[in-house]
Amino acid sequence: MPKLTSRLGHLASEVKAFVAARATLAPVRALAGHAVDLAFPPADDGHHPSGMAPANWSKVRFLADEGCDMCARPFAGGLHFGRDALCSACAEKPFPFVKTRAACLYDDASRGIILGFKHGDRLDYAPMLVRWLERAGADLWSDVDAVLPVPLHASRLRKRRYNQAAELARPLAKHLALDYLPDALVRTRATKAQANSPDARWENVRTAFALNRGAKVAGKRIVLVDDVFTTGATLRACTRVLLEAGAAQVSVAVLARVASGNLEL
Repeated sequence: MPKLTSRLGHLASEVKAFVAARATLAPVRALAGHAVDLAFPPADDGHHPSGMAPANWSKVRFLADEGCDMCARPFAGGLHFGRDALCSACAEKPFPFVKTRAACLYDDASRGIILGFKHGDRLDYAPMLVRWLERAGADLWSDVDAVLPVPLHASRLRKRRYNQAAELARPLAKHLALDYLPDALVRTRATKAQANSPDARWENVRTAFALNRGAKVAGKRIVLVDDVFTTGATLRACTRVLLEAGAAQVSVAVLARVASGNLEL
């Protein structure tokens, strides 16, 4: 029975993501989410198989491509201005990567599952989250050669025992038959806990990454994978290294996009 419940929960997440990718207004997404929850009720213990309370599960906002094409930030009011639209911040100061796709909004509804996956050894979430990521980046995969996870510093990797970005990127690359480049980038120093200020976050990470000796990225179209896009400082720093090493272009795929507030990561 637990396996059946888990399978139903994963199916519910996929149905909701499918609907969300095609519904451009937030009220439509919310209504669809509630309908799916009626068809696939949460687990009997009061929680969805993912570990989230059912009230939060129905509120997860899947993003697909309705936000800014470059940074995936949703536009105010749930509006959709088209796939190539940019937010004012990206139009004024573009990132070095060409586009970003995020599976969902990082908020109180999604935070539990993402933090569980990132810090709580909940690697059983990975198959579902990889499917979210694959769907969110559906328009990326035909135009890329390789998938590359944002690396952890060795000290943090020893403490955490796994790199959550790699746990997403590896099965994604395998399923899509793309090159997987787990060691192309290295984190050369352990950075401090990230501050909330975009400028402070950039200063913290701008020299923290380097190309690994022997890594071959020249001419490749790369998708950089991470769990959460906050200010984009880490993704910017990684992209600069890859482009300086000759990568043809870099795109970004993340599980979640922080849009506002100071949510714990």
